[in-house]
Amino acid sequence: MKYLIAVLLLVSSLYSAKVVAIGEKYKTSDDCRACHNHIVKEWKNSWHSNSHYEKDEYFRASVDYVSRKTHKSLNSVKVECATCHNPRISVTSTDTDYEIAAVLGLDKNSKVNKAVHDDALDEGINCVVCHNIDTIHDDYNASLRGMDRVSWSKSGLMSGPFPDANSPYHKTEYREFMDKNPNQLCFVCHANDHTAEGQMFVNMQGEYKNSDEKCVTCHMGEKKDLYASTLRIDHGKPKARQIRDHGFSGAHIQSMWKDALKVSAKSEGNNLVITLKNDLPHNIPSGFGSREIIIDIEYKNFDGKVGSDSVSLTKQYLSKYKKPTIPHVAEKASADQSVPAKGEKIVRVKLNKKANNAVINVSYRLVNDEVRGILELKEPIWSEKMPIASVSVQF
Repeated sequence: MKYLIAVLLLVSSLYSAKVVAIGEKYKTSDDCRACHNHIVKEWKNSWHSNSHYEKDEYFRASVDYVSRKTHKSLNSVKVECATCHNPRISVTSTDTDYEIAAVLGLDKNSKVNKAVHDDALDEGINCVVCHNIDTIHDDYNASLRGMDRVSWSKSGLMSGPFPDANSPYHKTEYREFMDKNPNQLCFVCHANDHTAEGQMFVNMQGEYKNSDEKCVTCHMGEKKDLYASTLRIDHGKPKARQIRDHGFSGAHIQSMWKDALKVSAKSEGNNLVITLKNDLPHNIPSGFGSREIIIDIEYKNFDGKVGSDSVSLTKQYLSKYKKPTIPHVAEKASADQSVPAKGEKIVRVKLNKKANNAVINVSYRLVNDEVRGILELKEPIWSEKMPIASVSVQF
């Protein structure tokens, strides 16, 4: 087992990103507030800002679980996950020497321990993560994500969407992934992920249909006539710009789910046939494998309610011992139950013979019952049903 871990760590280190130190004046969002306060305020309320161990219960519980099940030190798992959750971490891989030191409790003053407890990492995906990227390497192996897929600019050089941007505080250079091709930037992290056994459980880039549709249109909103900086560089006033919201709305926002699927239903023989149509360019649900679409059916007749049924569209994951587990350490998984991008899924449910009509409510949940129970998640957001659509059908 130790030999296997050593080999995996060696292979991982061959692809580790080159660390580029960040100057103190660019490390935190507070350093950006003076000129970009309105953008920083939006980002502060985003899940990007909470994408780290201390603030995300699901992430924290998953990291702890992976550490226990793989017998790796907690810090080693944190470093692996930092590829996307904390891409500016100063240490990008661990080795067997560190694992031994961690087991013996001798890692307190190690570079790894200092790196995972750096105050700058408490901001998760902050300004300098996206705006300090120099190059995105689409030519790299598709399994590489996050910091392993980019090259950083030197400290103080920011990437932006405006060719004429100018600031006395830092140099800014135009990058197409900030303007014409933002999907390229999103897919640095929101692309694919694999279990410890090599099985893919996230493949957003692979499932994405119609590259003309931009992720930012939904998740950052349409461009608005505002300003990117409060610097008075345009005849004594801030320069007018077209910018998008930096709150990064996602699956945790209820309003994102309203009418995300078109739902229709009909009776066909002894079955109730429900059609879920997805006009979006990615699957629903997408992202982490424990997400779920729930179809709740309430059967009625002239006397009132006569029964109910519920269908869960999610994935189940099994460990090598054939016990339920979370996606990250699974050896096997059930078939994909998501509604494909630009496609539809048909669900058949046996009709309740006492009923002559039904109300069908379709909703979304961030984490299914099985994984929520395994990780012992307590925060209400993980169990909340977010309404998508409701239809009635007579039969």
